[in-house]
Amino acid sequence: MLLLRIILKLNPVRRKSRQRERINDYIRASDSHPTALEVYEALRKEFLSLSVGNLYRNIGILVEEGRVRRRIFRDGVERFDAIIEPHYHFICERCGRITDFEMAPQQSIMKKARAMSKHTISDHTITFYGTCRKCGGKKS
Repeated sequence: MLLLRIILKLNPVRRKSRQRERINDYIRASDSHPTALEVYEALRKEFLSLSVGNLYRNIGILVEEGRVRRRIFRDGVERFDAIIEPHYHFICERCGRITDFEMAPQQSIMKKARAMSKHTISDHTITFYGTCRKCGGKKS
């Protein structure tokens, strides 16, 4: 019995939460890598009992479970991404929109970085900056 309690403390069994699933669905449906505040604003009318603390706790669980990734881009704002596989991003320097960049991850970069640094490297990210198609015709 004591062993079971220790195991449950290390790997708590979490009940399925309607709020958590809806938060996950919202992040998955978004192509803009939303902030926690954006998720909160979008869902607070649907869940009247949703608090910012509750939202952060649920997002933390989603991250811990590997269903969502935290991303911090050049603006320093924590955002959330439902695509957990390695992929790259494009950020428009005019409107600030963040989109996923359709390009296969470059494994050769990881091999070169490992060889040059002698570090253990498990992942990498590349972010491209420029002007998106929507802003391309606009004057700055």
